[in-house]
Amino acid sequence: MKRLLATLCLSSIAAVSHAEISQEFGAFKVHYNALTTDQLLPEVARAYKIERSKTRGMVTMSVLKKNSVGVPTPVPAKLTVYATNLNQQLANIEMREIKEGTAIYYLGEFRVSAPDTLKFTTTVEVAGEPAREMVFKQKFYK
Repeated sequence: MKRLLATLCLSSIAAVSHAEISQEFGAFKVHYNALTTDQLLPEVARAYKIERSKTRGMVTMSVLKKNSVGVPTPVPAKLTVYATNLNQQLANIEMREIKEGTAIYYLGEFRVSAPDTLKFTTTVEVAGEPAREMVFKQKFYK
């Protein structure tokens, strides 16, 4: 059941984004997205204990590494995420790890006051690899 809910959650995110959003660092690829939580299906929000609201945002991330035959495989990572709004207010976003079968992904929640554009600064640390920093922006509408 949870695996299905994870798929629904990620599907709703993909539907909003209309495109794959990722950054590559050598053999690693980091997939990410940010949206308001009112866009989640109610059963998905309940399953992950996420409050559905236009004033709550959620960032999702997953880290994949190509295995020996080139197939992307989820790997655990330490993610440090900060968001800055247009007024230069900084917020730390605590990420929680979700493991379901072989899938590993990370969810973090934050407050958002639309309309606004948030700049997310993320440090990605995978064991045995140098830390990588990535930055992305997301617009939030009323």
